[in-house]
Amino acid sequence: MSSVGQYILVTIAYWGFTLTDGALRMLVLLHFHDLGYGAFQIASLFLFYEFFGIVTNLGGSWVASHFGLKSTLVGGLFIQILALVMLAVLSPNWSLALSVGYVMTAQALSGIAKDLTKMSAKSGVKTLVPENAQSKLFKWVAILTGSKNALKGAGFFLGGLLLSRLGFANSLYAMAGGLTVIAVATALGLPNGVGRLKSKVKFRHLFSMSSEINYLSGARLFLFGARDVWFVVALPVFLQGNLGWSFTQVGSFLALWVIGYGLVQAMAPILFRKRLLEDGLGGSTLQIWSLILGIVPAAIAYLLDRSTFPVEQVLVIGLLVFGAAFAINSALHSYLILAYAKDDKVALNVGFYYMANAGGRLLGTVLSGLIYQIYGLTGCLWFSAGFVATAGVISHGLRRVRLVASQLASADV
Repeated sequence: MSSVGQYILVTIAYWGFTLTDGALRMLVLLHFHDLGYGAFQIASLFLFYEFFGIVTNLGGSWVASHFGLKSTLVGGLFIQILALVMLAVLSPNWSLALSVGYVMTAQALSGIAKDLTKMSAKSGVKTLVPENAQSKLFKWVAILTGSKNALKGAGFFLGGLLLSRLGFANSLYAMAGGLTVIAVATALGLPNGVGRLKSKVKFRHLFSMSSEINYLSGARLFLFGARDVWFVVALPVFLQGNLGWSFTQVGSFLALWVIGYGLVQAMAPILFRKRLLEDGLGGSTLQIWSLILGIVPAAIAYLLDRSTFPVEQVLVIGLLVFGAAFAINSALHSYLILAYAKDDKVALNVGFYYMANAGGRLLGTVLSGLIYQIYGLTGCLWFSAGFVATAGVISHGLRRVRLVASQLASADV
């Protein structure tokens, strides 16, 4: 199979997983909301989902380096299928403690599956692009990442639709069946050994020895912490409790936000075409966009405290601007990690980087509920601004990655 064919197969696998991932989150949110769970209780069900992502990115990168990225990609798909089936047999007659523990276990499996699939898909793109085709790499990564986020938003809609038409258990069985078809096709279509290292990997190699990847990983942790510290728990609770939005309104708005965020991310290569060609991308670029992003939550918090404008307008407009700026920051990070990663250690480098990504989501999820209870939504927004500033400081000094004209022209960005 050609490199383009392999890229298409990897992308379809990633898309299929992403649809089920977004739909599963919405199914769990809606189902347990109907059972009377509060917003913070529902958010706590996803803590293992985030925590095991940290572990998975290290362990998964080790497995990929030994057995190839195909093993982790296919393995991630089948683990997600197992998580879906587990939740489908959840009984309403179980005790509260048993139900919560069971759901958290299933969500842990889904978190493992998510990070195995993401690490494998993005690392696989690196192995399919020649070393001298950096512009094509940026383009393919942006399409993969941007479309993933758009599809995750579509998954929110899919979850609500399936729940209303098929019910909780049948929806999960339907998704498990569709994902099984994709998993089997991926297992049969991808060649073995993609991303496998020729030399044996020791435990210490699971941690990046590259200062650039370490700094970029640190920036990634605070970038995603800045998003989730107000987006995951605080914002939905505020929209429901303070503004009186229905759960359907909250879910639909967040779904549209994720789709828009993904579309902006997919357009990043067009926005940075000239800079890629002339000056390159590096730490200074990240710092500029971190400054732009950090201003947004600070401005929202300031306006909410002043009560000058209607709260709904401030939040909706502010969230849209935040999403666009965050998407560009995330796209720049996603390109730079693959540009800095060594070809023969791409799974290890990307795995370490996405371990930091998962750590940021976990940190943001925990702090979102805690800070909201103490300081409210504006407190979460000020923490978000501080996290973005920290990410910008950490990005200082990252070297530029620049393209020559022939590479950019041949890549057809």
